[in-house]
Amino acid sequence: MQKVTSVLIGLALSLVGAPCGQAQDHAWKFAVSGDSRNCGDVVMPAIAAGVRQSGAKFYWHLGDLRAIFMEDEDIAHQPEHLAKPLTKDEYQAMAWYDFRKSQMNPFGRIPFFLGMGNHETIAPKDHAAFVAEFSRELDTPKLRAQRRKDDPADLRPTSYYHWIERGVDFFNLDNATGNDFGAGQVDWFEKVLQRDAADPKIRTFVIGMHEALPESISKDHAMDQSPGGIESGLRVYHDLLDVQSRGRQRVYVLASHSHYYMEDTFNTDYWHAHGGVLPGWIVGTAGAELYDLPGPEAGTPRDALQRIYGYLVGTVHGDGEIRFDFHRLGESDVPAAVTSRYTPDFVDWCFTKNVRALKKRDSTEH
Repeated sequence: MQKVTSVLIGLALSLVGAPCGQAQDHAWKFAVSGDSRNCGDVVMPAIAAGVRQSGAKFYWHLGDLRAIFMEDEDIAHQPEHLAKPLTKDEYQAMAWYDFRKSQMNPFGRIPFFLGMGNHETIAPKDHAAFVAEFSRELDTPKLRAQRRKDDPADLRPTSYYHWIERGVDFFNLDNATGNDFGAGQVDWFEKVLQRDAADPKIRTFVIGMHEALPESISKDHAMDQSPGGIESGLRVYHDLLDVQSRGRQRVYVLASHSHYYMEDTFNTDYWHAHGGVLPGWIVGTAGAELYDLPGPEAGTPRDALQRIYGYLVGTVHGDGEIRFDFHRLGESDVPAAVTSRYTPDFVDWCFTKNVRALKKRDSTEH
């Protein structure tokens, strides 16, 4: 009995002596990436396996599900379509069904949050078709409850939304059409952001979108491509800077669209001279054709990798700080059943030849 009492006293003293917040950190994780066209049916099951192993509470896809303008190489290499190739109309009719079956289903019961990318607006697809097709994902009980808490009259799901998870306010924004948020979305965002910034229970804001906000290192492939995108994107950036400057909450910004991994994407001369640098990541690494990184003149990222697949895991600590770690995938991470279905040769092609520079050089490849 005396030994047990000594152990309990020692444990209590160790907790009292621990740095503030350490004993009750209760860290938890989520995962995010985007751009799963071209080879997503090969890569996304590997991401799902990694997310499951990481213990992440949910996965967040930042858009560009299927190519739409052309048949994705993975669909073309499904055995049934090698035997009987699809017409373009047949492909476009089944592309989103394929995304759900081949890329979402491997996540099983892990909650799956879905963003909209510019490829979801390529004809015959459009914004309305996306909301109709994925109404179940855009109107989950969690999202519906949050939407009605914000506004009891708001009954219809949209492609932009937010939800609160353990003191973290997650915003999924939509800049898929014309590189632009649009006035209505910006008004909604600012209203919710300012209200939640005054809430002491909210410790952190995580803002996710398809195209990066303007003046990032990735500005050659971001919201900078249209006047409306620049205007609405700069407005959102400055809204977030304002929240960050108050010092009560942390702010993190996530995007995809460029098919590489990059940390500290807003570390540019422009933002050093125009208000400050927000913590930002690009993670367009879920299967789309691989891009090379911008040149050094664009800015200096903290970390960046090109011609790779993977996903970002955010570890949320009790004080609201989030540590982001990139998990790179290799061919051996692709589940055996997927490799068997597509063949090792095609899996290797996805990892070594699904590269924009190589495909431009030799348009006859796959």
